[in-house]
Amino acid sequence: MIKKFIDKLLGKTGSAAGGKARFGKRQEVPASVHGIDPALVDERARNVVTTLQDAGYEAYVVGGAVRDLLLGLRPKDFDVATNATPEQVKSLFRRAFIIGRRFRIVHVVYGRGREHEVIEVSTFRAYMDSTGAEQVAGNERTSKGELAGMKHAVDASGRVLRDNVWGPQEEDAARRDFTVNAMYYDPASQTVVDYHNGIKDAKKLTLRMIGDPVTRYREDPVRIIRAIRFSAKLAALGFSLEAKTAAPLVECSKLLADVPQSRLFDEMLKLLQTGHAVATVAQLRKLGLATGIYPLLDVVVERADQPFVTAALQDTDRRVGEGKPVAPSFLLACVLWADVRDGWAQRIEGRHGQRPQAPFPALEDAIDDVFNARIGDVSGRGKLAADMREIWMMQPRFDKRSGATPYSLVEQARFRAGFDFMRLRADIGEVSEAIAEWWQEFSTSDDLRRQDLLDQVRDEQHKRTRQRAPTRVPAAAAGPAERDAEQALPPDGEVAAAAPRKRRRRRKPRGGEAGGGVAAE
Repeated sequence: MIKKFIDKLLGKTGSAAGGKARFGKRQEVPASVHGIDPALVDERARNVVTTLQDAGYEAYVVGGAVRDLLLGLRPKDFDVATNATPEQVKSLFRRAFIIGRRFRIVHVVYGRGREHEVIEVSTFRAYMDSTGAEQVAGNERTSKGELAGMKHAVDASGRVLRDNVWGPQEEDAARRDFTVNAMYYDPASQTVVDYHNGIKDAKKLTLRMIGDPVTRYREDPVRIIRAIRFSAKLAALGFSLEAKTAAPLVECSKLLADVPQSRLFDEMLKLLQTGHAVATVAQLRKLGLATGIYPLLDVVVERADQPFVTAALQDTDRRVGEGKPVAPSFLLACVLWADVRDGWAQRIEGRHGQRPQAPFPALEDAIDDVFNARIGDVSGRGKLAADMREIWMMQPRFDKRSGATPYSLVEQARFRAGFDFMRLRADIGEVSEAIAEWWQEFSTSDDLRRQDLLDQVRDEQHKRTRQRAPTRVPAAAAGPAERDAEQALPPDGEVAAAAPRKRRRRRKPRGGEAGGGVAAE
């Protein structure tokens, strides 16, 4: 009794007091029991493990990869855990990079360009009770100076801001989130090391948090989002969250308010781009978390039943399932298109007392409003925002199928994304199916066939122009309706197709101006 009291005063509620119960019992499960097929292990992950073991360190494949291997699935990503420090890991590989502040890990890179593969290597971490950690009053930004020299630190709510204290494997297992993610596989001996009955839970199709769920969510509120992501990913296999793990999710979701917006934005993208976006929306609704995690995610869930957004979510899941790349800019552009489209129409028509605008300036202003209202500065207004803008700005250009426009459009770097966006619009009836098919053929044809396609459009436009042409009436006798009809311009560049353009005269530069103007332009 006295020892327990002293331990409590000294903050030894973790590794010293009751450590064995907390850290679980080590079980070494042979291949004859777990049944993992070694052929499913990525050769690069095997190489990382072997290199570390040959250098005298412990090393294992760890986490979700082991879970998937147990289920007979080929893991998409492989992580490795070792007792080597980040500096020791880095010294063993030609292309290895230490990243992160909160959790320092090493990325070992194989290959280059789009075909490169990253094996993430983490060092076994000690299980540190928050009562023994250094505490700061602010967050990652406001306490940046204080955190610089700390290895284990928490904020006032108990959220871990630094966790870089190395420890034994049994403690590393205890600080992982779910039992099915806390197993270690040695490809050399084909042994699985299990401390928390992860194999048993995998067979029961149960997602169970290690330790007290409320405490674990408080340590890192992003575990709430991870619980949603894993339950959505594994729902098709029959997995479900254990009742004690799921019960505090809604109440603990308030803790996400203290997490940096940039991190929440990244976690939102993981929810939507891992091939289970539709299932994620279903899980958010089922668990009572349809709102409150992140404002932009709230919009996704709210609009998930709209035909255009549904098609985008399904298309994203399909592409991931086929091993094709997906871009967050495309999916977010689909989700926010209704806002852009409505704001665009409002400016063109001059609603609410506004002056009517030309189509392209109106579209640009509508996009700016959507960025300000929905995206903010989270993405840094960098590549993601630029790609979204380009996708949206392409849409009116698909209406123009004459002159040099089609040639220049298909040469743009983001043409395929813009076309796929327009293709989805056609699928729900927002754009003519014939236009989508025309662009599909034009983008994949040779120059001869492209000219035929342009000629067909021009002939169709001539035909429509003749059908709409009014009977000419002498100007003096013509009424207002006749004059308006005669002055009306046909759409989609038909004026240019019906009559040759007048050549514009170029003004001769004045003395002293011949040089800088053209170069500046």
